[in-house]
Amino acid sequence: MRILLITSLLFAQSKYPADTVFTSKESSIIEKIVVLPIAGWQRISHNADFLNCQFYPSCSQYGAIALKENGLLKGLPMTADRIVRCNPSAFFNHLHIRGGFHDPDGRLVDHPASHLKTFTKKSPIAAGFLSAIVPGAGRMYAGRWFDGFMGFVIVYLTASSAIEASKKDNVLNKGFSYSMFGIFYTGEIYGAYRTAKYYQRQ
Repeated sequence: MRILLITSLLFAQSKYPADTVFTSKESSIIEKIVVLPIAGWQRISHNADFLNCQFYPSCSQYGAIALKENGLLKGLPMTADRIVRCNPSAFFNHLHIRGGFHDPDGRLVDHPASHLKTFTKKSPIAAGFLSAIVPGAGRMYAGRWFDGFMGFVIVYLTASSAIEASKKDNVLNKGFSYSMFGIFYTGEIYGAYRTAKYYQRQ
């Protein structure tokens, strides 16, 4: 793993935004390890137009920024929340919150540190609590039905994966499966809170 990180540092390029985490002295070794898959994905997505993300910054870059600025405990749930929101309803939802568009390419502007003003008709705490009980319910309560459905599906799939992995003796598979479930479950709670706080219709 150390050799992999050293190689990543040596070959970091400015055209791949996630690489800034590797070159940052403020990033911990664990954060750099977590960003490795994001940096790898950017080497594919940044060189293939059909893989362009509908958001600005892209989901991969959003994740890198969230991890760099907020650390693992908050950055990973933030990234999971963005992945859930990057679905076919994103454009429609973005219009209703007046989120703004990135001038050079028209992508939907959505930064980790939200540029939107707090606009609350529903309680963010209640939304988070609902999604803790039934993943997706908090987003639905806040009016984002398809996001809620996507959140429920992703948490269900990662939970099912973790249950299946627990029946086998592969420790790495168990660790990965339970980690993914934990990330998306906490991301669903965080996402429901953030949805009620920022992403309701204006």
